Amino acid sequence: MRRKDTMTDRQRLKELGQQLRVDAVRAADAAGSGHPTSSMSAADLMAVLASGHLRYDFDAPEHAGNDHLIFSKGHASPLLYSLYKACGVISDAELLRYRRLGSPLEGHPTPRLPWVDVATGSLGQGLPIGAGVALAGTSLDRLPYRVWVLCGDSELAEGSVWESFEYAGQARLANLTAILDINRLGQRGPTRHGWDLDAYRRRVEAFGWHTVEIDGHDVEQIDAAYREAAETTDRPTAIIARTVKGAGVSAVADQEGAHGKPVPDAEEAISELGGTRDMRIEVAAPTSGGVRQRPGGAAVDLPTFDVGEEAATRDAFGQAVTAAGTARDDVVVLDGEVADSTRAKFFAAEHPERFFEFYIAEQQMIAAAVGLQVRGWTPYAATFAAFLTRAYDFIRMAAVSRADINLVGSHAGVSIGEDGPSQMGLEDMAALRAVHNSVVLHPCDANSSARLTAGMAEHDGVSYLRTMRGKTPVLYGPDEGFEIGGSKVLRSSGADEVTVVGAGATVHEALAAADKLAGEGVAVRVIDAYSVKPVDAPTLRAAAEETGRIVTVEDHWPEGGLGDAVLDVFADTRSRPRTMKLAVSHMPASAAPDEQRREAGIDAGAIEAAVRGILRQEETPAAAGA
Repeated sequence: MRRKDTMTDRQRLKELGQQLRVDAVRAADAAGSGHPTSSMSAADLMAVLASGHLRYDFDAPEHAGNDHLIFSKGHASPLLYSLYKACGVISDAELLRYRRLGSPLEGHPTPRLPWVDVATGSLGQGLPIGAGVALAGTSLDRLPYRVWVLCGDSELAEGSVWESFEYAGQARLANLTAILDINRLGQRGPTRHGWDLDAYRRRVEAFGWHTVEIDGHDVEQIDAAYREAAETTDRPTAIIARTVKGAGVSAVADQEGAHGKPVPDAEEAISELGGTRDMRIEVAAPTSGGVRQRPGGAAVDLPTFDVGEEAATRDAFGQAVTAAGTARDDVVVLDGEVADSTRAKFFAAEHPERFFEFYIAEQQMIAAAVGLQVRGWTPYAATFAAFLTRAYDFIRMAAVSRADINLVGSHAGVSIGEDGPSQMGLEDMAALRAVHNSVVLHPCDANSSARLTAGMAEHDGVSYLRTMRGKTPVLYGPDEGFEIGGSKVLRSSGADEVTVVGAGATVHEALAAADKLAGEGVAVRVIDAYSVKPVDAPTLRAAAEETGRIVTVEDHWPEGGLGDAVLDVFADTRSRPRTMKLAVSHMPASAAPDEQRREAGIDAGAIEAAVRGILRQEETPAAAGA
């Protein structure tokens, strides 16, 4: 950094902290919104970190040896952007366009900026994701980079943070340092433990972390704490820093009601902080590692299944992801202690060094997947479809992070049978369809499941594969292709009067219904819509034009699943087919799979009745009486 040659190191660091406060005040004032007081409490912590401990090449953000700095308290973005200005990578003019249309300096950081690994702002996510990045460093990359996560004290009430503390402590992620900014105040008042640093220390140490308690405005204590963290090589470190929210400006320092808004008088605050400065930080370069290249297009020797044999799509997933892991050394699998059921156990047996167990901590599992993909790894995170809802906010934020992750939900729908509704994924397709730029796949047989499992590794964004517990007949040969966004027409003729669209278990029910109806002289087209998002609109439009009627059938609640995906195709057209939607409409209980589908009204008998009903609706009174 450059200011006055006569300054001591301590003076330089104090001046830099003041500069970061001033620029946070200026940015929020220019925007007319933001969180400058939350930024001001952590300014000294970041000044010392960037000046003497962070190793990062801003000209090469993809450098494999770079440290990772994650602002879990993403609302303190004015501080992060002020730090970037001090590092010389954004200009003062760019800083003052904070939160403006077209500016990459968003209200909460996102990877629109190349130095931001992941989007933050939904509190409680930065530390779990940081644990994933740190895991990559210790177990996969085997590089000496460190992961620094700035956490606020309010978010320490989030259960996901404690999932992370426990996981990182158990995994002994010594390259992970949590910087806890204990400024006492949250959005509406004091935090749960206020300035009781010992309360935080006791909890964090209980999970196997090393802790250091400091005055977060004493630059010498901060510097010593960072050195101690780097020298602690057997476990992660939490630096518990007592700070003052709004530090340096008397009008807002430790004052309730100042959260989330510019300071009342920016000019007066800047003067109190000693005026504007233009100091620069020379951040140390990373010590080793080049740019990690993500492999792609590798040929995978997929498992194959004979047409007519009975096989579960979850078995096909387990075998296929294992084959993908053999062909590609970037594939990793994450488990929520259900690997026996999801069949991720096959990967664990073959590639134990790339299999990671997170126990019943789905939020940490998804966060770790996001962290691993930051480092160029290709993660598959598998659990029951129902349990992904517990981590939904992490999935939503993964899309904001532009993350490439593959999710697998087994035991989907009422077809799982006797376990009952607590284990049934009945909301998952709706939830995952709602995620920006996501893919939702629900194959009906083993060969399609295997093909789609491998195809997910090549797709960007959040991809979701819905698998089934029970075995189903194999319909497709091993050489059949399955593209994301495609479908398969399984029954078709020029005489088709109705199209039935299914996915997963309901495809087999639709085929049985079509065969029964054919015996009655009713020709039914059957479409396997294995890609629920994006759905195969051209095939559906052609079917609607040629048959005039569509019945959808899904093992899912009626809201937001396959039926709605199909109906959306016709939302913007004047000519719409007559439609009927079959779905699980009442709360199921324990029963056998075939009983479940019958009770839910999604079995072959229900489909037959729906087809007859939709045809009967169009009969004229004369025809009906004939």
